Amino acid sequence: QVQLVESGGGLVQPGGSLRLSCAASGFPFGNYRMAWYRQTPGKEREFVARIGTKNEVTGYADSVKGRFTISRDNAKNMVYLQMNILKVEDTAVYYCTRPIGNDWGQGTQVTVAS
Repeated sequence: QVQLVESGGGLVQPGGSLRLSCAASGFPFGNYRMAWYRQTPGKEREFVARIGTKNEVTGYADSVKGRFTISRDNAKNMVYLQMNILKVEDTAVYYCTRPIGNDWGQGTQVTVAS
């Protein structure tokens, strides 16, 4: 079955960087767009970034443009989110998703705090 496993979250100071990874399995990874979303307690899950099948980026949330970079490695069935210049408001659980199948990982916590 479809599995998405996120990793790379943690505690980082404002202005710092983190790289999230998502390992995908159970489907022909290279055939599907992938995306990252995030969620904070009491709020709806929000879109962060989306990438096409050939590593073309199809969109970023305005709040992360210029700071976050989504990428993928089809040979490894991996999708990444490089997060730079992190802000306190980036604190959230980050989820990897295959939008077409509404498939989600378990999430990885990112906390930005001094």
